[in-house]
Amino acid sequence: MGIRITGTGSYIPNSIEKNEDFHEHEFLNADGSSIDHPNEVIVDKFKAITGIVERRYADGQLTSSDIGFLAAQKAIEDANIDPEELDYIICAHNFGDVKANTVQSDILPCLASRVKHSLRIKNPKCVAYDILFGCPGWIEGVIQAQAFIKAGMAKKCLVIGSETLSRVVDKHDRDSMIYSDGAGATIVEETEEEGILTYETASFTYDEAYYLYFGKSNNQELSKDTRYIKMHGRKIYEFALNNVPQAMKTCLDKSGIDISEVKKILIHQANEKMDEAIIKRFYKLYKTPEPEGVMPMSIHKLGNSSVATVPTLFDLIRKKMLEGHTISKGDVIIFASVGAGMHVNAIVYRY
Repeated sequence: MGIRITGTGSYIPNSIEKNEDFHEHEFLNADGSSIDHPNEVIVDKFKAITGIVERRYADGQLTSSDIGFLAAQKAIEDANIDPEELDYIICAHNFGDVKANTVQSDILPCLASRVKHSLRIKNPKCVAYDILFGCPGWIEGVIQAQAFIKAGMAKKCLVIGSETLSRVVDKHDRDSMIYSDGAGATIVEETEEEGILTYETASFTYDEAYYLYFGKSNNQELSKDTRYIKMHGRKIYEFALNNVPQAMKTCLDKSGIDISEVKKILIHQANEKMDEAIIKRFYKLYKTPEPEGVMPMSIHKLGNSSVATVPTLFDLIRKKMLEGHTISKGDVIIFASVGAGMHVNAIVYRY
């Protein structure tokens, strides 16, 4: 028995927010004080570090479950399956449905139930639930889908990663420029061919649990009761470099695949410099040079859409929509991610 991703779909919002659009923002330090540099300098430095030139924001009438549904429709069509045959719908997100121009999260009912409702699935034995696992949520959902199939509890699962981070950012915080909106979806099912070979997953919480957290705005005049996504960027950077390459190596070693066979590494798109450093350190563990083009990047145009980044990237490559990158039958791919929790995970996959 093999367990494969047989269909993919993504929803990339139409609204583009360019770096220049932040030139008129009022960025402040965490204590509310003014930043000495003009916004043009702040934005240029941001681009040099993250690689982000623009990001996508969902239209006002759409929520996270809406765009998750739109991505799911495409994945179901791509896999050519009857949605009534789905055993599980697993929806990874972090903040639920946050409507435009509001601050309240809505997760009643859960987003997976909303997607199932929108898909008009009648089968009550199609179980719909959400997973809160930070940016690695979609990969963790795939790991869980694999477990259900291996246990004989399922044959077909829909795994979605959907997020509208633009609605939970503090516009007075420079870090707000990183985040974006989007959704990616995949069908995971039992097949006769190889697919998922091995996985690795871990949660580091002893010292690291609050590296990402909800905090007050940098603008001290705003309500202290409203919270926004915040992060300790330097700590996250160091954590990722110390833990993601090793998780990827552990995963690859378990598979028995040689490092030379890895064709692509699809890593969570959070920060270009950080991702480049992770890949360099990963190959250094094998004392081998990093191959050119092994790490496709979408962050330049799409920003960091959290749980949606990896499935969206995979969908773009599969459908030959990411210039310079293709995958062929039999290619070995590594999926990897790091995020709030702090969680780290990876999958070795034969395409």
